[in-house]
Amino acid sequence: MNYITMLLSSIFTSTAVTPDALPEPEQTGSQVVGDLVELLIEAGQYFGMKLAPGTISYQLFALSSIILVAFIAFIVVKFILHFKVLRLVAKSSITWDDCLMNAGVFRRIARIVPGIVVYSTYGLFFEPEEKIYGVLANLTAIYLLFTVWRTLSASLTAIESIYSKSQLARKAPITGFIQVAKLLFTLILIFLILSLILGKSPIYLLSGLTAIAAVLLLIFRDTILGFVAGIQIAANRMFNTGDWIAMPKYEVDGEILEIGLNVVKVQNWDKTISTLPTYALTTDAVKNWRGMTESGGRRIKRSVYIDLHSVSFADNELLEEWEGMKLLNSYLKAKKQELIDDRKSKSIEETDILNCRRLTNLGTFRAYLTAYLKNHEWINQDLTCMVRQLPPTEIGIPLEIYCFSKEKDWVSYERIQSDIFDHVIAIMPVFKLRAYQRVSSNFEQPQKNAQ
Repeated sequence: MNYITMLLSSIFTSTAVTPDALPEPEQTGSQVVGDLVELLIEAGQYFGMKLAPGTISYQLFALSSIILVAFIAFIVVKFILHFKVLRLVAKSSITWDDCLMNAGVFRRIARIVPGIVVYSTYGLFFEPEEKIYGVLANLTAIYLLFTVWRTLSASLTAIESIYSKSQLARKAPITGFIQVAKLLFTLILIFLILSLILGKSPIYLLSGLTAIAAVLLLIFRDTILGFVAGIQIAANRMFNTGDWIAMPKYEVDGEILEIGLNVVKVQNWDKTISTLPTYALTTDAVKNWRGMTESGGRRIKRSVYIDLHSVSFADNELLEEWEGMKLLNSYLKAKKQELIDDRKSKSIEETDILNCRRLTNLGTFRAYLTAYLKNHEWINQDLTCMVRQLPPTEIGIPLEIYCFSKEKDWVSYERIQSDIFDHVIAIMPVFKLRAYQRVSSNFEQPQKNAQ
């Protein structure tokens, strides 16, 4: 295909490709097709048609014959692909050929054949001096360029589909790079077609782009930013398909479905789909929960507010009641001995309640919750686990539970967290503690006696 070769080589020269400069197609590779067309022309002459070379009737009949032969060739190739190649693909055990078939690669290869047939035969029946010669040359080249571009685009889609089924695809998606490749092929197609129509070298057309560079930068701003962001994301493994991300600015909270050249698709937990610019992943604040999913647990960090008025020292009656709790046995024994040693060192009598150290119901409750979490089957003991008291607020003393559940699945995680706080709230009266709760609007106030 000397014409296509000449067109592509002109990219690196300043010589324009014109119909007069087109090479005549080689006769050896197209002799069979040429003979068929000649046979049709002879048949037309046999039936009394005046088909002298150079006449309009000859040109129309020759052109119709070429198109008919090209169509027959297309049907034959399509038949072979459909009944031979596609059946072999359906029966094979490998998967990559299925991706090629689903992307339409074989179907688009068949559409290249008519262009090759026309290119191989029009030079046999038309002279370069004839206008129809140049028109056919340009139209055939445009058709071949377009069909080759569609075949390459389908091949890239198939490559992406094949790659997406590998384990590496989750860690390093290539969707953005595939889209960049398709964009480059599209730009090349546009320049080559414009070169044919205008009769100018592609280099000449490229030189004119400098004058509209600012406009192009404005048009392709998101594409350029997305491409740079895609390289950063892939090189640093910042985000992968399937990662759970949260971006309050865009009201995004869910899993990444696709990282493209221009946009990122995220399926939120309410099953809605959000799209945001790809470069936003590198320029805006993003919380990626991948670290949690790859770690040994999911964090539980929640507080219960204790009413300040319910905090008190523990009397002997309370201590005796607590001693029956297995989770507090070791703590109470250690604390009692610690208090005895402290009184001895300071020469303070046990009855001197104003000067000696004493246990509080809040401190003992905190020790109980710590022991409860340490013995909980669904709490990861290899990660941080504690119960801490935060600074008092106007709604009480926050007692925060900070630990990690072994289950990271949302439903299981919420169940474990709820079970823990169900127990926390239910056990509080045993320690003579009350959770703070604001008075609701329907609280019944005592009525004053009428004067």
